[in-house]
Amino acid sequence: MYVSMEKMLQKANEDNYAVMAINCFNLESSYATISAAEEKKAPIIIDLLMEHLEKHIPREYVLPSLIKMAKDANVEVAINLDHGKSPEYVKESLKEGFSSVMIDASEMNFKENVATTKEIVNLAKQYQATVEAEVGNMGAVVGDHFTNADMYTNPDDAIKFINATNVNALSISFGSTHGVMPKDFVPVFDFAIVSKIKKATGIPLVLHGGSGCGEKNIRQAVACGINKVNVGSDVMKAQADAVYISQNKNRNMEYVDLMNSTLIPAKEMVEYYINIVGSEGKSLANK
Repeated sequence: MYVSMEKMLQKANEDNYAVMAINCFNLESSYATISAAEEKKAPIIIDLLMEHLEKHIPREYVLPSLIKMAKDANVEVAINLDHGKSPEYVKESLKEGFSSVMIDASEMNFKENVATTKEIVNLAKQYQATVEAEVGNMGAVVGDHFTNADMYTNPDDAIKFINATNVNALSISFGSTHGVMPKDFVPVFDFAIVSKIKKATGIPLVLHGGSGCGEKNIRQAVACGINKVNVGSDVMKAQADAVYISQNKNRNMEYVDLMNSTLIPAKEMVEYYINIVGSEGKSLANK
């Protein structure tokens, strides 16, 4: 069932759980993600990163197939443009059929971020699409550019931003970092940021960079008001590890079998996160 993020996030907000958003970039990872959601009877979000669509498989080729996959699923599936840093690309993505978009103007100054987001919010209404935005900044594990306290979201700014834009969901920075975390490293979260924004606005809030944050951190973040959790690196690592194992066992494995060997580990990782955020059995399609 192909839907926008709006109703699934509203329900998550009302019932205090989160919906998983999995970064996918091909049909295989999307298929594994939707299969996991169907197994768990959970709503799911397929995040397609703008950078991946520009560098790997163009939007016009991958999106129609994923929409078909979503429509055929027996749970709610939203397809969301992740980190749309170009307003024009975001606008085109709405026209192309994305049910949800993230306009990431967080690198602009506050006033510009508000104006850019408001424009996308107004346009998205024509397509009955959901809009996510971001206030604050996050680092990346690559290059050891971990998120530091100076990059955390100022909750007062976030509250002003939400009131000014009427955005459907807001991504905030409170301790997570994009990428695969080093072994045994667990980031420190500032949950007070989440709680303050939630109490003042009541809208769905988003955790980016969920990979490697630790089960305890994610559960507490959800309890404080996070309703969408983005994970990509952990699922992709599970797939990459499966390729490594398969190649070591049989270097002459057929490529199609090699690709298939990545589906079960990806599915299992998605199911693991669905269990953590509490969305199992929450699909309205199964009521």
